[in-house]
This record gives sequence, structure tokens and C-alpha cells, in this order.
Amino acid sequence: MSRSARSPLLLAGLLAAAGTAHFAAPRQFDHIVPRSLPGSPRSWTYASGAAELALAAGLALPRTRRTAALAAAAFFVGVFPANVKMAVDWRHRPAPQRAAALGRLPLQVPLVLWARGVAKAAGNAGNAGNAVSTEGRA
Repeated sequence: MSRSARSPLLLAGLLAAAGTAHFAAPRQFDHIVPRSLPGSPRSWTYASGAAELALAAGLALPRTRRTAALAAAAFFVGVFPANVKMAVDWRHRPAPQRAAALGRLPLQVPLVLWARGVAKAAGNAGNAGNAVSTEGRA
């Protein structure tokens, strides 16, 4: 399997693992939900976990891959405030924890770019398939 063929599946795996973690250990995620959001932090934890699982499923299927990848890019941007909150809340923790919280902030950029790259590749694959199928009809 080529690197480009593995990329969406690896991103799907990452999102599936993160989504599963939201249900398996929700408490750790409850603490980073911004206080400004309405409702309980646990509701947001479960909602974001469900979103990650849905995105993973969409990325795994070639038919929905482009849409899911664009949605994943938007999701990564949308959860950035939670990472900021974590970095602020953990600023007085021991250095390794503080470094982990701060390290999550720039990590969002490659995740967004990765998801956009998967969307672009899926779009190109779809366009190539359309070109082949319409070529035979002429």
C-alpha cells in the first residue's frame, strides 16, 4: 500500500483512537472543555468523541473521504480552544506536563494540513475517476 493510500487510514486511526479515548476516559477531557461553552463538560467530551469516531469512519471510506477530511480539518481548528485552555490551566504543573500541554498547540497545524492533504488527494482521485468514466462515453 502506497504512502498516499495509507495516509487517510492513518488519520482515521488517529481520530478513532482519540474518539474512543473520549468514552473510555472522559474525565481527562472534561477538564479541557472551555467554561464558556453551554452545558456540561461531559456532554462536550462525548460529543467531540462521537464526532471523532464519525470522522474516522468517513475517512476510512473512499466515497466519503474528501468530505470527512475537510470536516476533520475544521474539527482540528474547532478544538484548538480546548488545547489553549489546557496549556493555560497546566502552566503551573511540572515541566513535562507543561511541555505536553504546550506541545499540543502547534500540533494542530500539521493535523489541519494533513486533513486538507487527504481531502485534496481524495478530490484528485475522484476527478481522475470521472475523467476516465466520461472518456469512454464520448
